Amino acid sequence: MPKSDAPTKDRSTVRTLLRLWPYVRPVRTRLLTAAFVAIIASCTGLVFPLVLKWMVDGPVADRDPTGVWLGALLLLVLGVAEALLFGLRRWLVARPLAGVEASMRADLFRHLQRLPVAFHDRWASGQLLSRGTTDLMLLRMFLAFPLTFLLVNGATIVVGVIILLGQDFTLGLVLLAPVAPMVIVLAYYEGRFTTVARRAQDQVGDLTTVVEESVLGIRIIKGFGRHRSQTRAFRELSHTLRGTELAKARILAAINAVIMALPEAAIGAALVLGTVRVADGDLSAGTLVAFLSTALALRWPVESIGFLIAMCQESATATERYFEVMDAEPEDAAVAATARASDDRASDDRASTGRASTGRASAAKAAEDGGLRFHGVEFRYPDAAPDAPPVLDRVDLHIRPGETMALVGATGSGKTTLTALVPRLHEITGGRITLDGEDITAMDRERLRTLVSVAFEEPTLFSATVGENVLMGAGKGAGAAELDRALDVAQAGFARALPQGTDTQVGEQGLSLSGGQRQRLALARAVVGRPRFLVLDDPLSALDVHTEALVEAALRRVLADTTALIVAHRPSTVQLADRVALLSGGRVAAVGTHQELLRENAEYAWLMSGAEADHTAEEAAR
Repeated sequence: MPKSDAPTKDRSTVRTLLRLWPYVRPVRTRLLTAAFVAIIASCTGLVFPLVLKWMVDGPVADRDPTGVWLGALLLLVLGVAEALLFGLRRWLVARPLAGVEASMRADLFRHLQRLPVAFHDRWASGQLLSRGTTDLMLLRMFLAFPLTFLLVNGATIVVGVIILLGQDFTLGLVLLAPVAPMVIVLAYYEGRFTTVARRAQDQVGDLTTVVEESVLGIRIIKGFGRHRSQTRAFRELSHTLRGTELAKARILAAINAVIMALPEAAIGAALVLGTVRVADGDLSAGTLVAFLSTALALRWPVESIGFLIAMCQESATATERYFEVMDAEPEDAAVAATARASDDRASDDRASTGRASTGRASAAKAAEDGGLRFHGVEFRYPDAAPDAPPVLDRVDLHIRPGETMALVGATGSGKTTLTALVPRLHEITGGRITLDGEDITAMDRERLRTLVSVAFEEPTLFSATVGENVLMGAGKGAGAAELDRALDVAQAGFARALPQGTDTQVGEQGLSLSGGQRQRLALARAVVGRPRFLVLDDPLSALDVHTEALVEAALRRVLADTTALIVAHRPSTVQLADRVALLSGGRVAAVGTHQELLRENAEYAWLMSGAEADHTAEEAAR
């Protein structure tokens, strides 16, 4: 998780929570209505002491049974009205707040899909998961309860204090004495609670990450007998989270101790003073009963301030964590500067072309600019040290229309990174990449990714059917015919023999299938849409030599109709290509046919001799 997740000391809770306003605005009328209803309900409870005062000083003192029964009936009516009003408040907020939570969760998921791969490389999945579940649940609870009742209880306290001062000004001042110390205590503990609440929520994200990794990596854990170490890691994180939660509880206990003790002491002092004044005849018994009843009715609004403020702090932290993700620049915004630079370079190119000879043949121009072309491409990862060399440095490469080029290089030479730049999984930091002469940074991403299809060395399948996984790479109108063709190309006919055929659920990550089966389905997904440009990152590494030969034979027919860049490690895969590019140290060291590079380039010959030896040994072992 990025280090910026630590809370800032100058963060304003109110300013942070106000960021929720765009989500609350559509339901503001209903929420305000609910708050108004709750205020009326709460203030209805303050009428009880006034009725008691009338009963004590009137019917009770006069021994009037009719008046007592009338007072009792009035209290019953007030109680029923209060209960109905609070029920109405709950009904008013339930549906809209569920909609707010759903809307925020949908926006978060949609935004995560638009964030660049570099963002997902930096963030632990458990942290993102906790923001979409625990944090949003806290925000829904905040909108449903603390937000409303801070307003309701504040209004109730103001009305109650006015009633108290109106009944007896001196006793009212006695009850107001604890206000100043309570404000000081709340201000002192607010910052401490915020820090601990943020730490707890981050630790929940860390714990979620451990659980998720343990579930997805259960085969590795069991295979290497690492269940004890994983359990120990989980226990340590749980213990740390427990300690943080206990720290929160201690702070909240201190707040509640002060908020509850000081008003209770004030009520006790008012009771003693009021009793003395009743004995002296300066105060009626009914007034003292009404005063104490009003003071007791205000206990809940006052004592609730502590945990309501604590919930607000937790909600502010949850809001902060939510918008840390939402504020991350999506792919289009992140590359705005690069796009502008590309436009400048394109303008320069057009000006240069205008100055060039107008007699150049249009066919030759199309041949020069067509296909997939890398123009002085540079790439450096966003979190790389400033003095670190770029992963790719001034890469110039041209794959002509309809040509297949193999990309060969030692481990760490930048092959996979180069292939990831074509569909803009990463954004170039220098130079240009063009498809048929059009700069990819000027293309709409959706259009770009319909032109370019990819398959990675590590295939990823989703918890869906075989058919749904494969057809994910096709357009909207694709059906059974396209699916069958793609499975035939990838030699993935095994899918038809599964229990429900291509309607079989492959399970999470496709782990119910073998590595070779997953890789063949990923290859089928890449070719099912008949893309104009195909980028394959060592797509046959998990296949045995016999299946590989069958796949290569079928793949040749597909490659005849597309422009392809294939990362290759085996000579058999290299021989699918028309030409080969050798990538060394982030640069293109040589380009030529397989045979030419074997004769003329020692590094290439060395790489291929090692690959050939490995390939032969593998075939012999089988």
